[in-house]
Amino acid sequence: MAETATQTAKGAGGPLPRGFRGAEQGWPELHRIPHPPRRLPLLGDVLGVDRRKPLQDSMRFARQLGPVFRRRAFGNEFVFVWGARQAADMADESRFAKHVGLGVANLRPIAGDGLFTAYNHEPNWQLAHDVLAPGFSREAMEGYHAMMLSVAGRLTGHWDRELAAGRWVDVPADMTKLTLETIARTGFGHDFGSFERDRPHPFVTAMIGTLTYAQRLNSVPSPLAPLLLRQASRRNAGDIDFLNRTVDDLVEERREAGRGDGDLLDRMLETAHPETGERLSAENVRRQVITFLVAGHETTSGALSFALHYLALHPEIAARAAAEVDRVWGDTAAPDYDQVARLRYVRRVLDESLRLWPTAPAFAREARADTVLAGDHPMRRGAWALVLTPMLHRDPEVWGPDAEGFDPDRFEPKAARGRAPHTFKPFGTGARACIGRQFALHEATLVLGLLLRRYRLEADPDYRLRVTERLTLMPDGLRLWLERRRPAPAPVPLPEDTAASAGGGCPVHGAGD
Repeated sequence: MAETATQTAKGAGGPLPRGFRGAEQGWPELHRIPHPPRRLPLLGDVLGVDRRKPLQDSMRFARQLGPVFRRRAFGNEFVFVWGARQAADMADESRFAKHVGLGVANLRPIAGDGLFTAYNHEPNWQLAHDVLAPGFSREAMEGYHAMMLSVAGRLTGHWDRELAAGRWVDVPADMTKLTLETIARTGFGHDFGSFERDRPHPFVTAMIGTLTYAQRLNSVPSPLAPLLLRQASRRNAGDIDFLNRTVDDLVEERREAGRGDGDLLDRMLETAHPETGERLSAENVRRQVITFLVAGHETTSGALSFALHYLALHPEIAARAAAEVDRVWGDTAAPDYDQVARLRYVRRVLDESLRLWPTAPAFAREARADTVLAGDHPMRRGAWALVLTPMLHRDPEVWGPDAEGFDPDRFEPKAARGRAPHTFKPFGTGARACIGRQFALHEATLVLGLLLRRYRLEADPDYRLRVTERLTLMPDGLRLWLERRRPAPAPVPLPEDTAASAGGGCPVHGAGD
């Protein structure tokens, strides 16, 4: 399990202790917090769990134990929170901050002090955030809309060919290709050629390897990890080396070619902080590029895949969404930026999918000073808990007794205004929430609109939703049958010389930075 660094929290006192901070150190009344039955000495709460599905195991325990509970694994105790009252308390930025631990800390060997994995005390987080934030202005986002249409045209071309050949489409694989190409071409002027490959690009394979390894580190005792994960560790080292080489080559190509069109990579290489004049170091540029390429496509591909699953499962909802696309877009070959924002029901479909399966499914928060959580559980400075977002999004006190059902009308404006703040958190919370959430939502809404206009989606009658975990979530084995809904003009791909440099935005789609 990765080590957490010394940090100074707002509120008082000196640096927090180095290393993993177990719940025993930070929760004075830990004995009052329930835990699973049948706890074993030394091993902890391991009976009946699946090391490949820690999030889904935790969701099961949450239903049994209530809105605050704890789990022990190999001597380490963790506190989990999912009740709306407790989550709202932890969203208070004056009392709580992001905690980098568990799987996120395990990604530090590859992402270092990138936006997602930086500790709160590390200066490069604020530097990079301030330098890159202008890439998400409305002007910048309008700039990469055309590139998103171009990449979506490659997806619909691929699906047209699969339909003509009478084949099912592999939804997670194709959404991964789509979102990788979008972030790579928009942010970095790079084409991975994903739709021209029969197998995933090696970058995707290496990325999945590092995410899976980061999660596995939490499933073994830290002292035994070098022995138990020896082969996996060697593979992980190879994956990290490949990711680093890929990014180094991408950056070197840009340096040799000169400035692009003001895209994300240009901002990283050329922009100084507006107040201090500082620039990102070469090492930090590498870490930020890896962060954006990984976080910038992995979670959005999952969100699209879950949304398509539910649309196929509920044809009446798909028909209503398709009717909205017809009404708003008409016969427009390439919808413009503002027309995407007008797809309000399609956006509700996306939000409801993110409610049930937020693809970055948890975020950790730590106390800035001694406090009491929701008036009930004392916490010392530095104590932390993991907020289980899928369970927060299923709290029956907020979402009603049918919270497990799929109903996009939960996000009608009147219904959304009637809910308490901090009850819907698919992109994390506070200052470290996802910097690119608006890009992610625009990309996903556009793609759903294009697919609904063009195809009727039919579910495999034998498929039952299975969720793969690798820190992020993805439907496993999801395939759909397509029928052409009506002749609809495909987005016209940009010329390759334009496509390679268009943009100006900087999409990041992860749960937080």
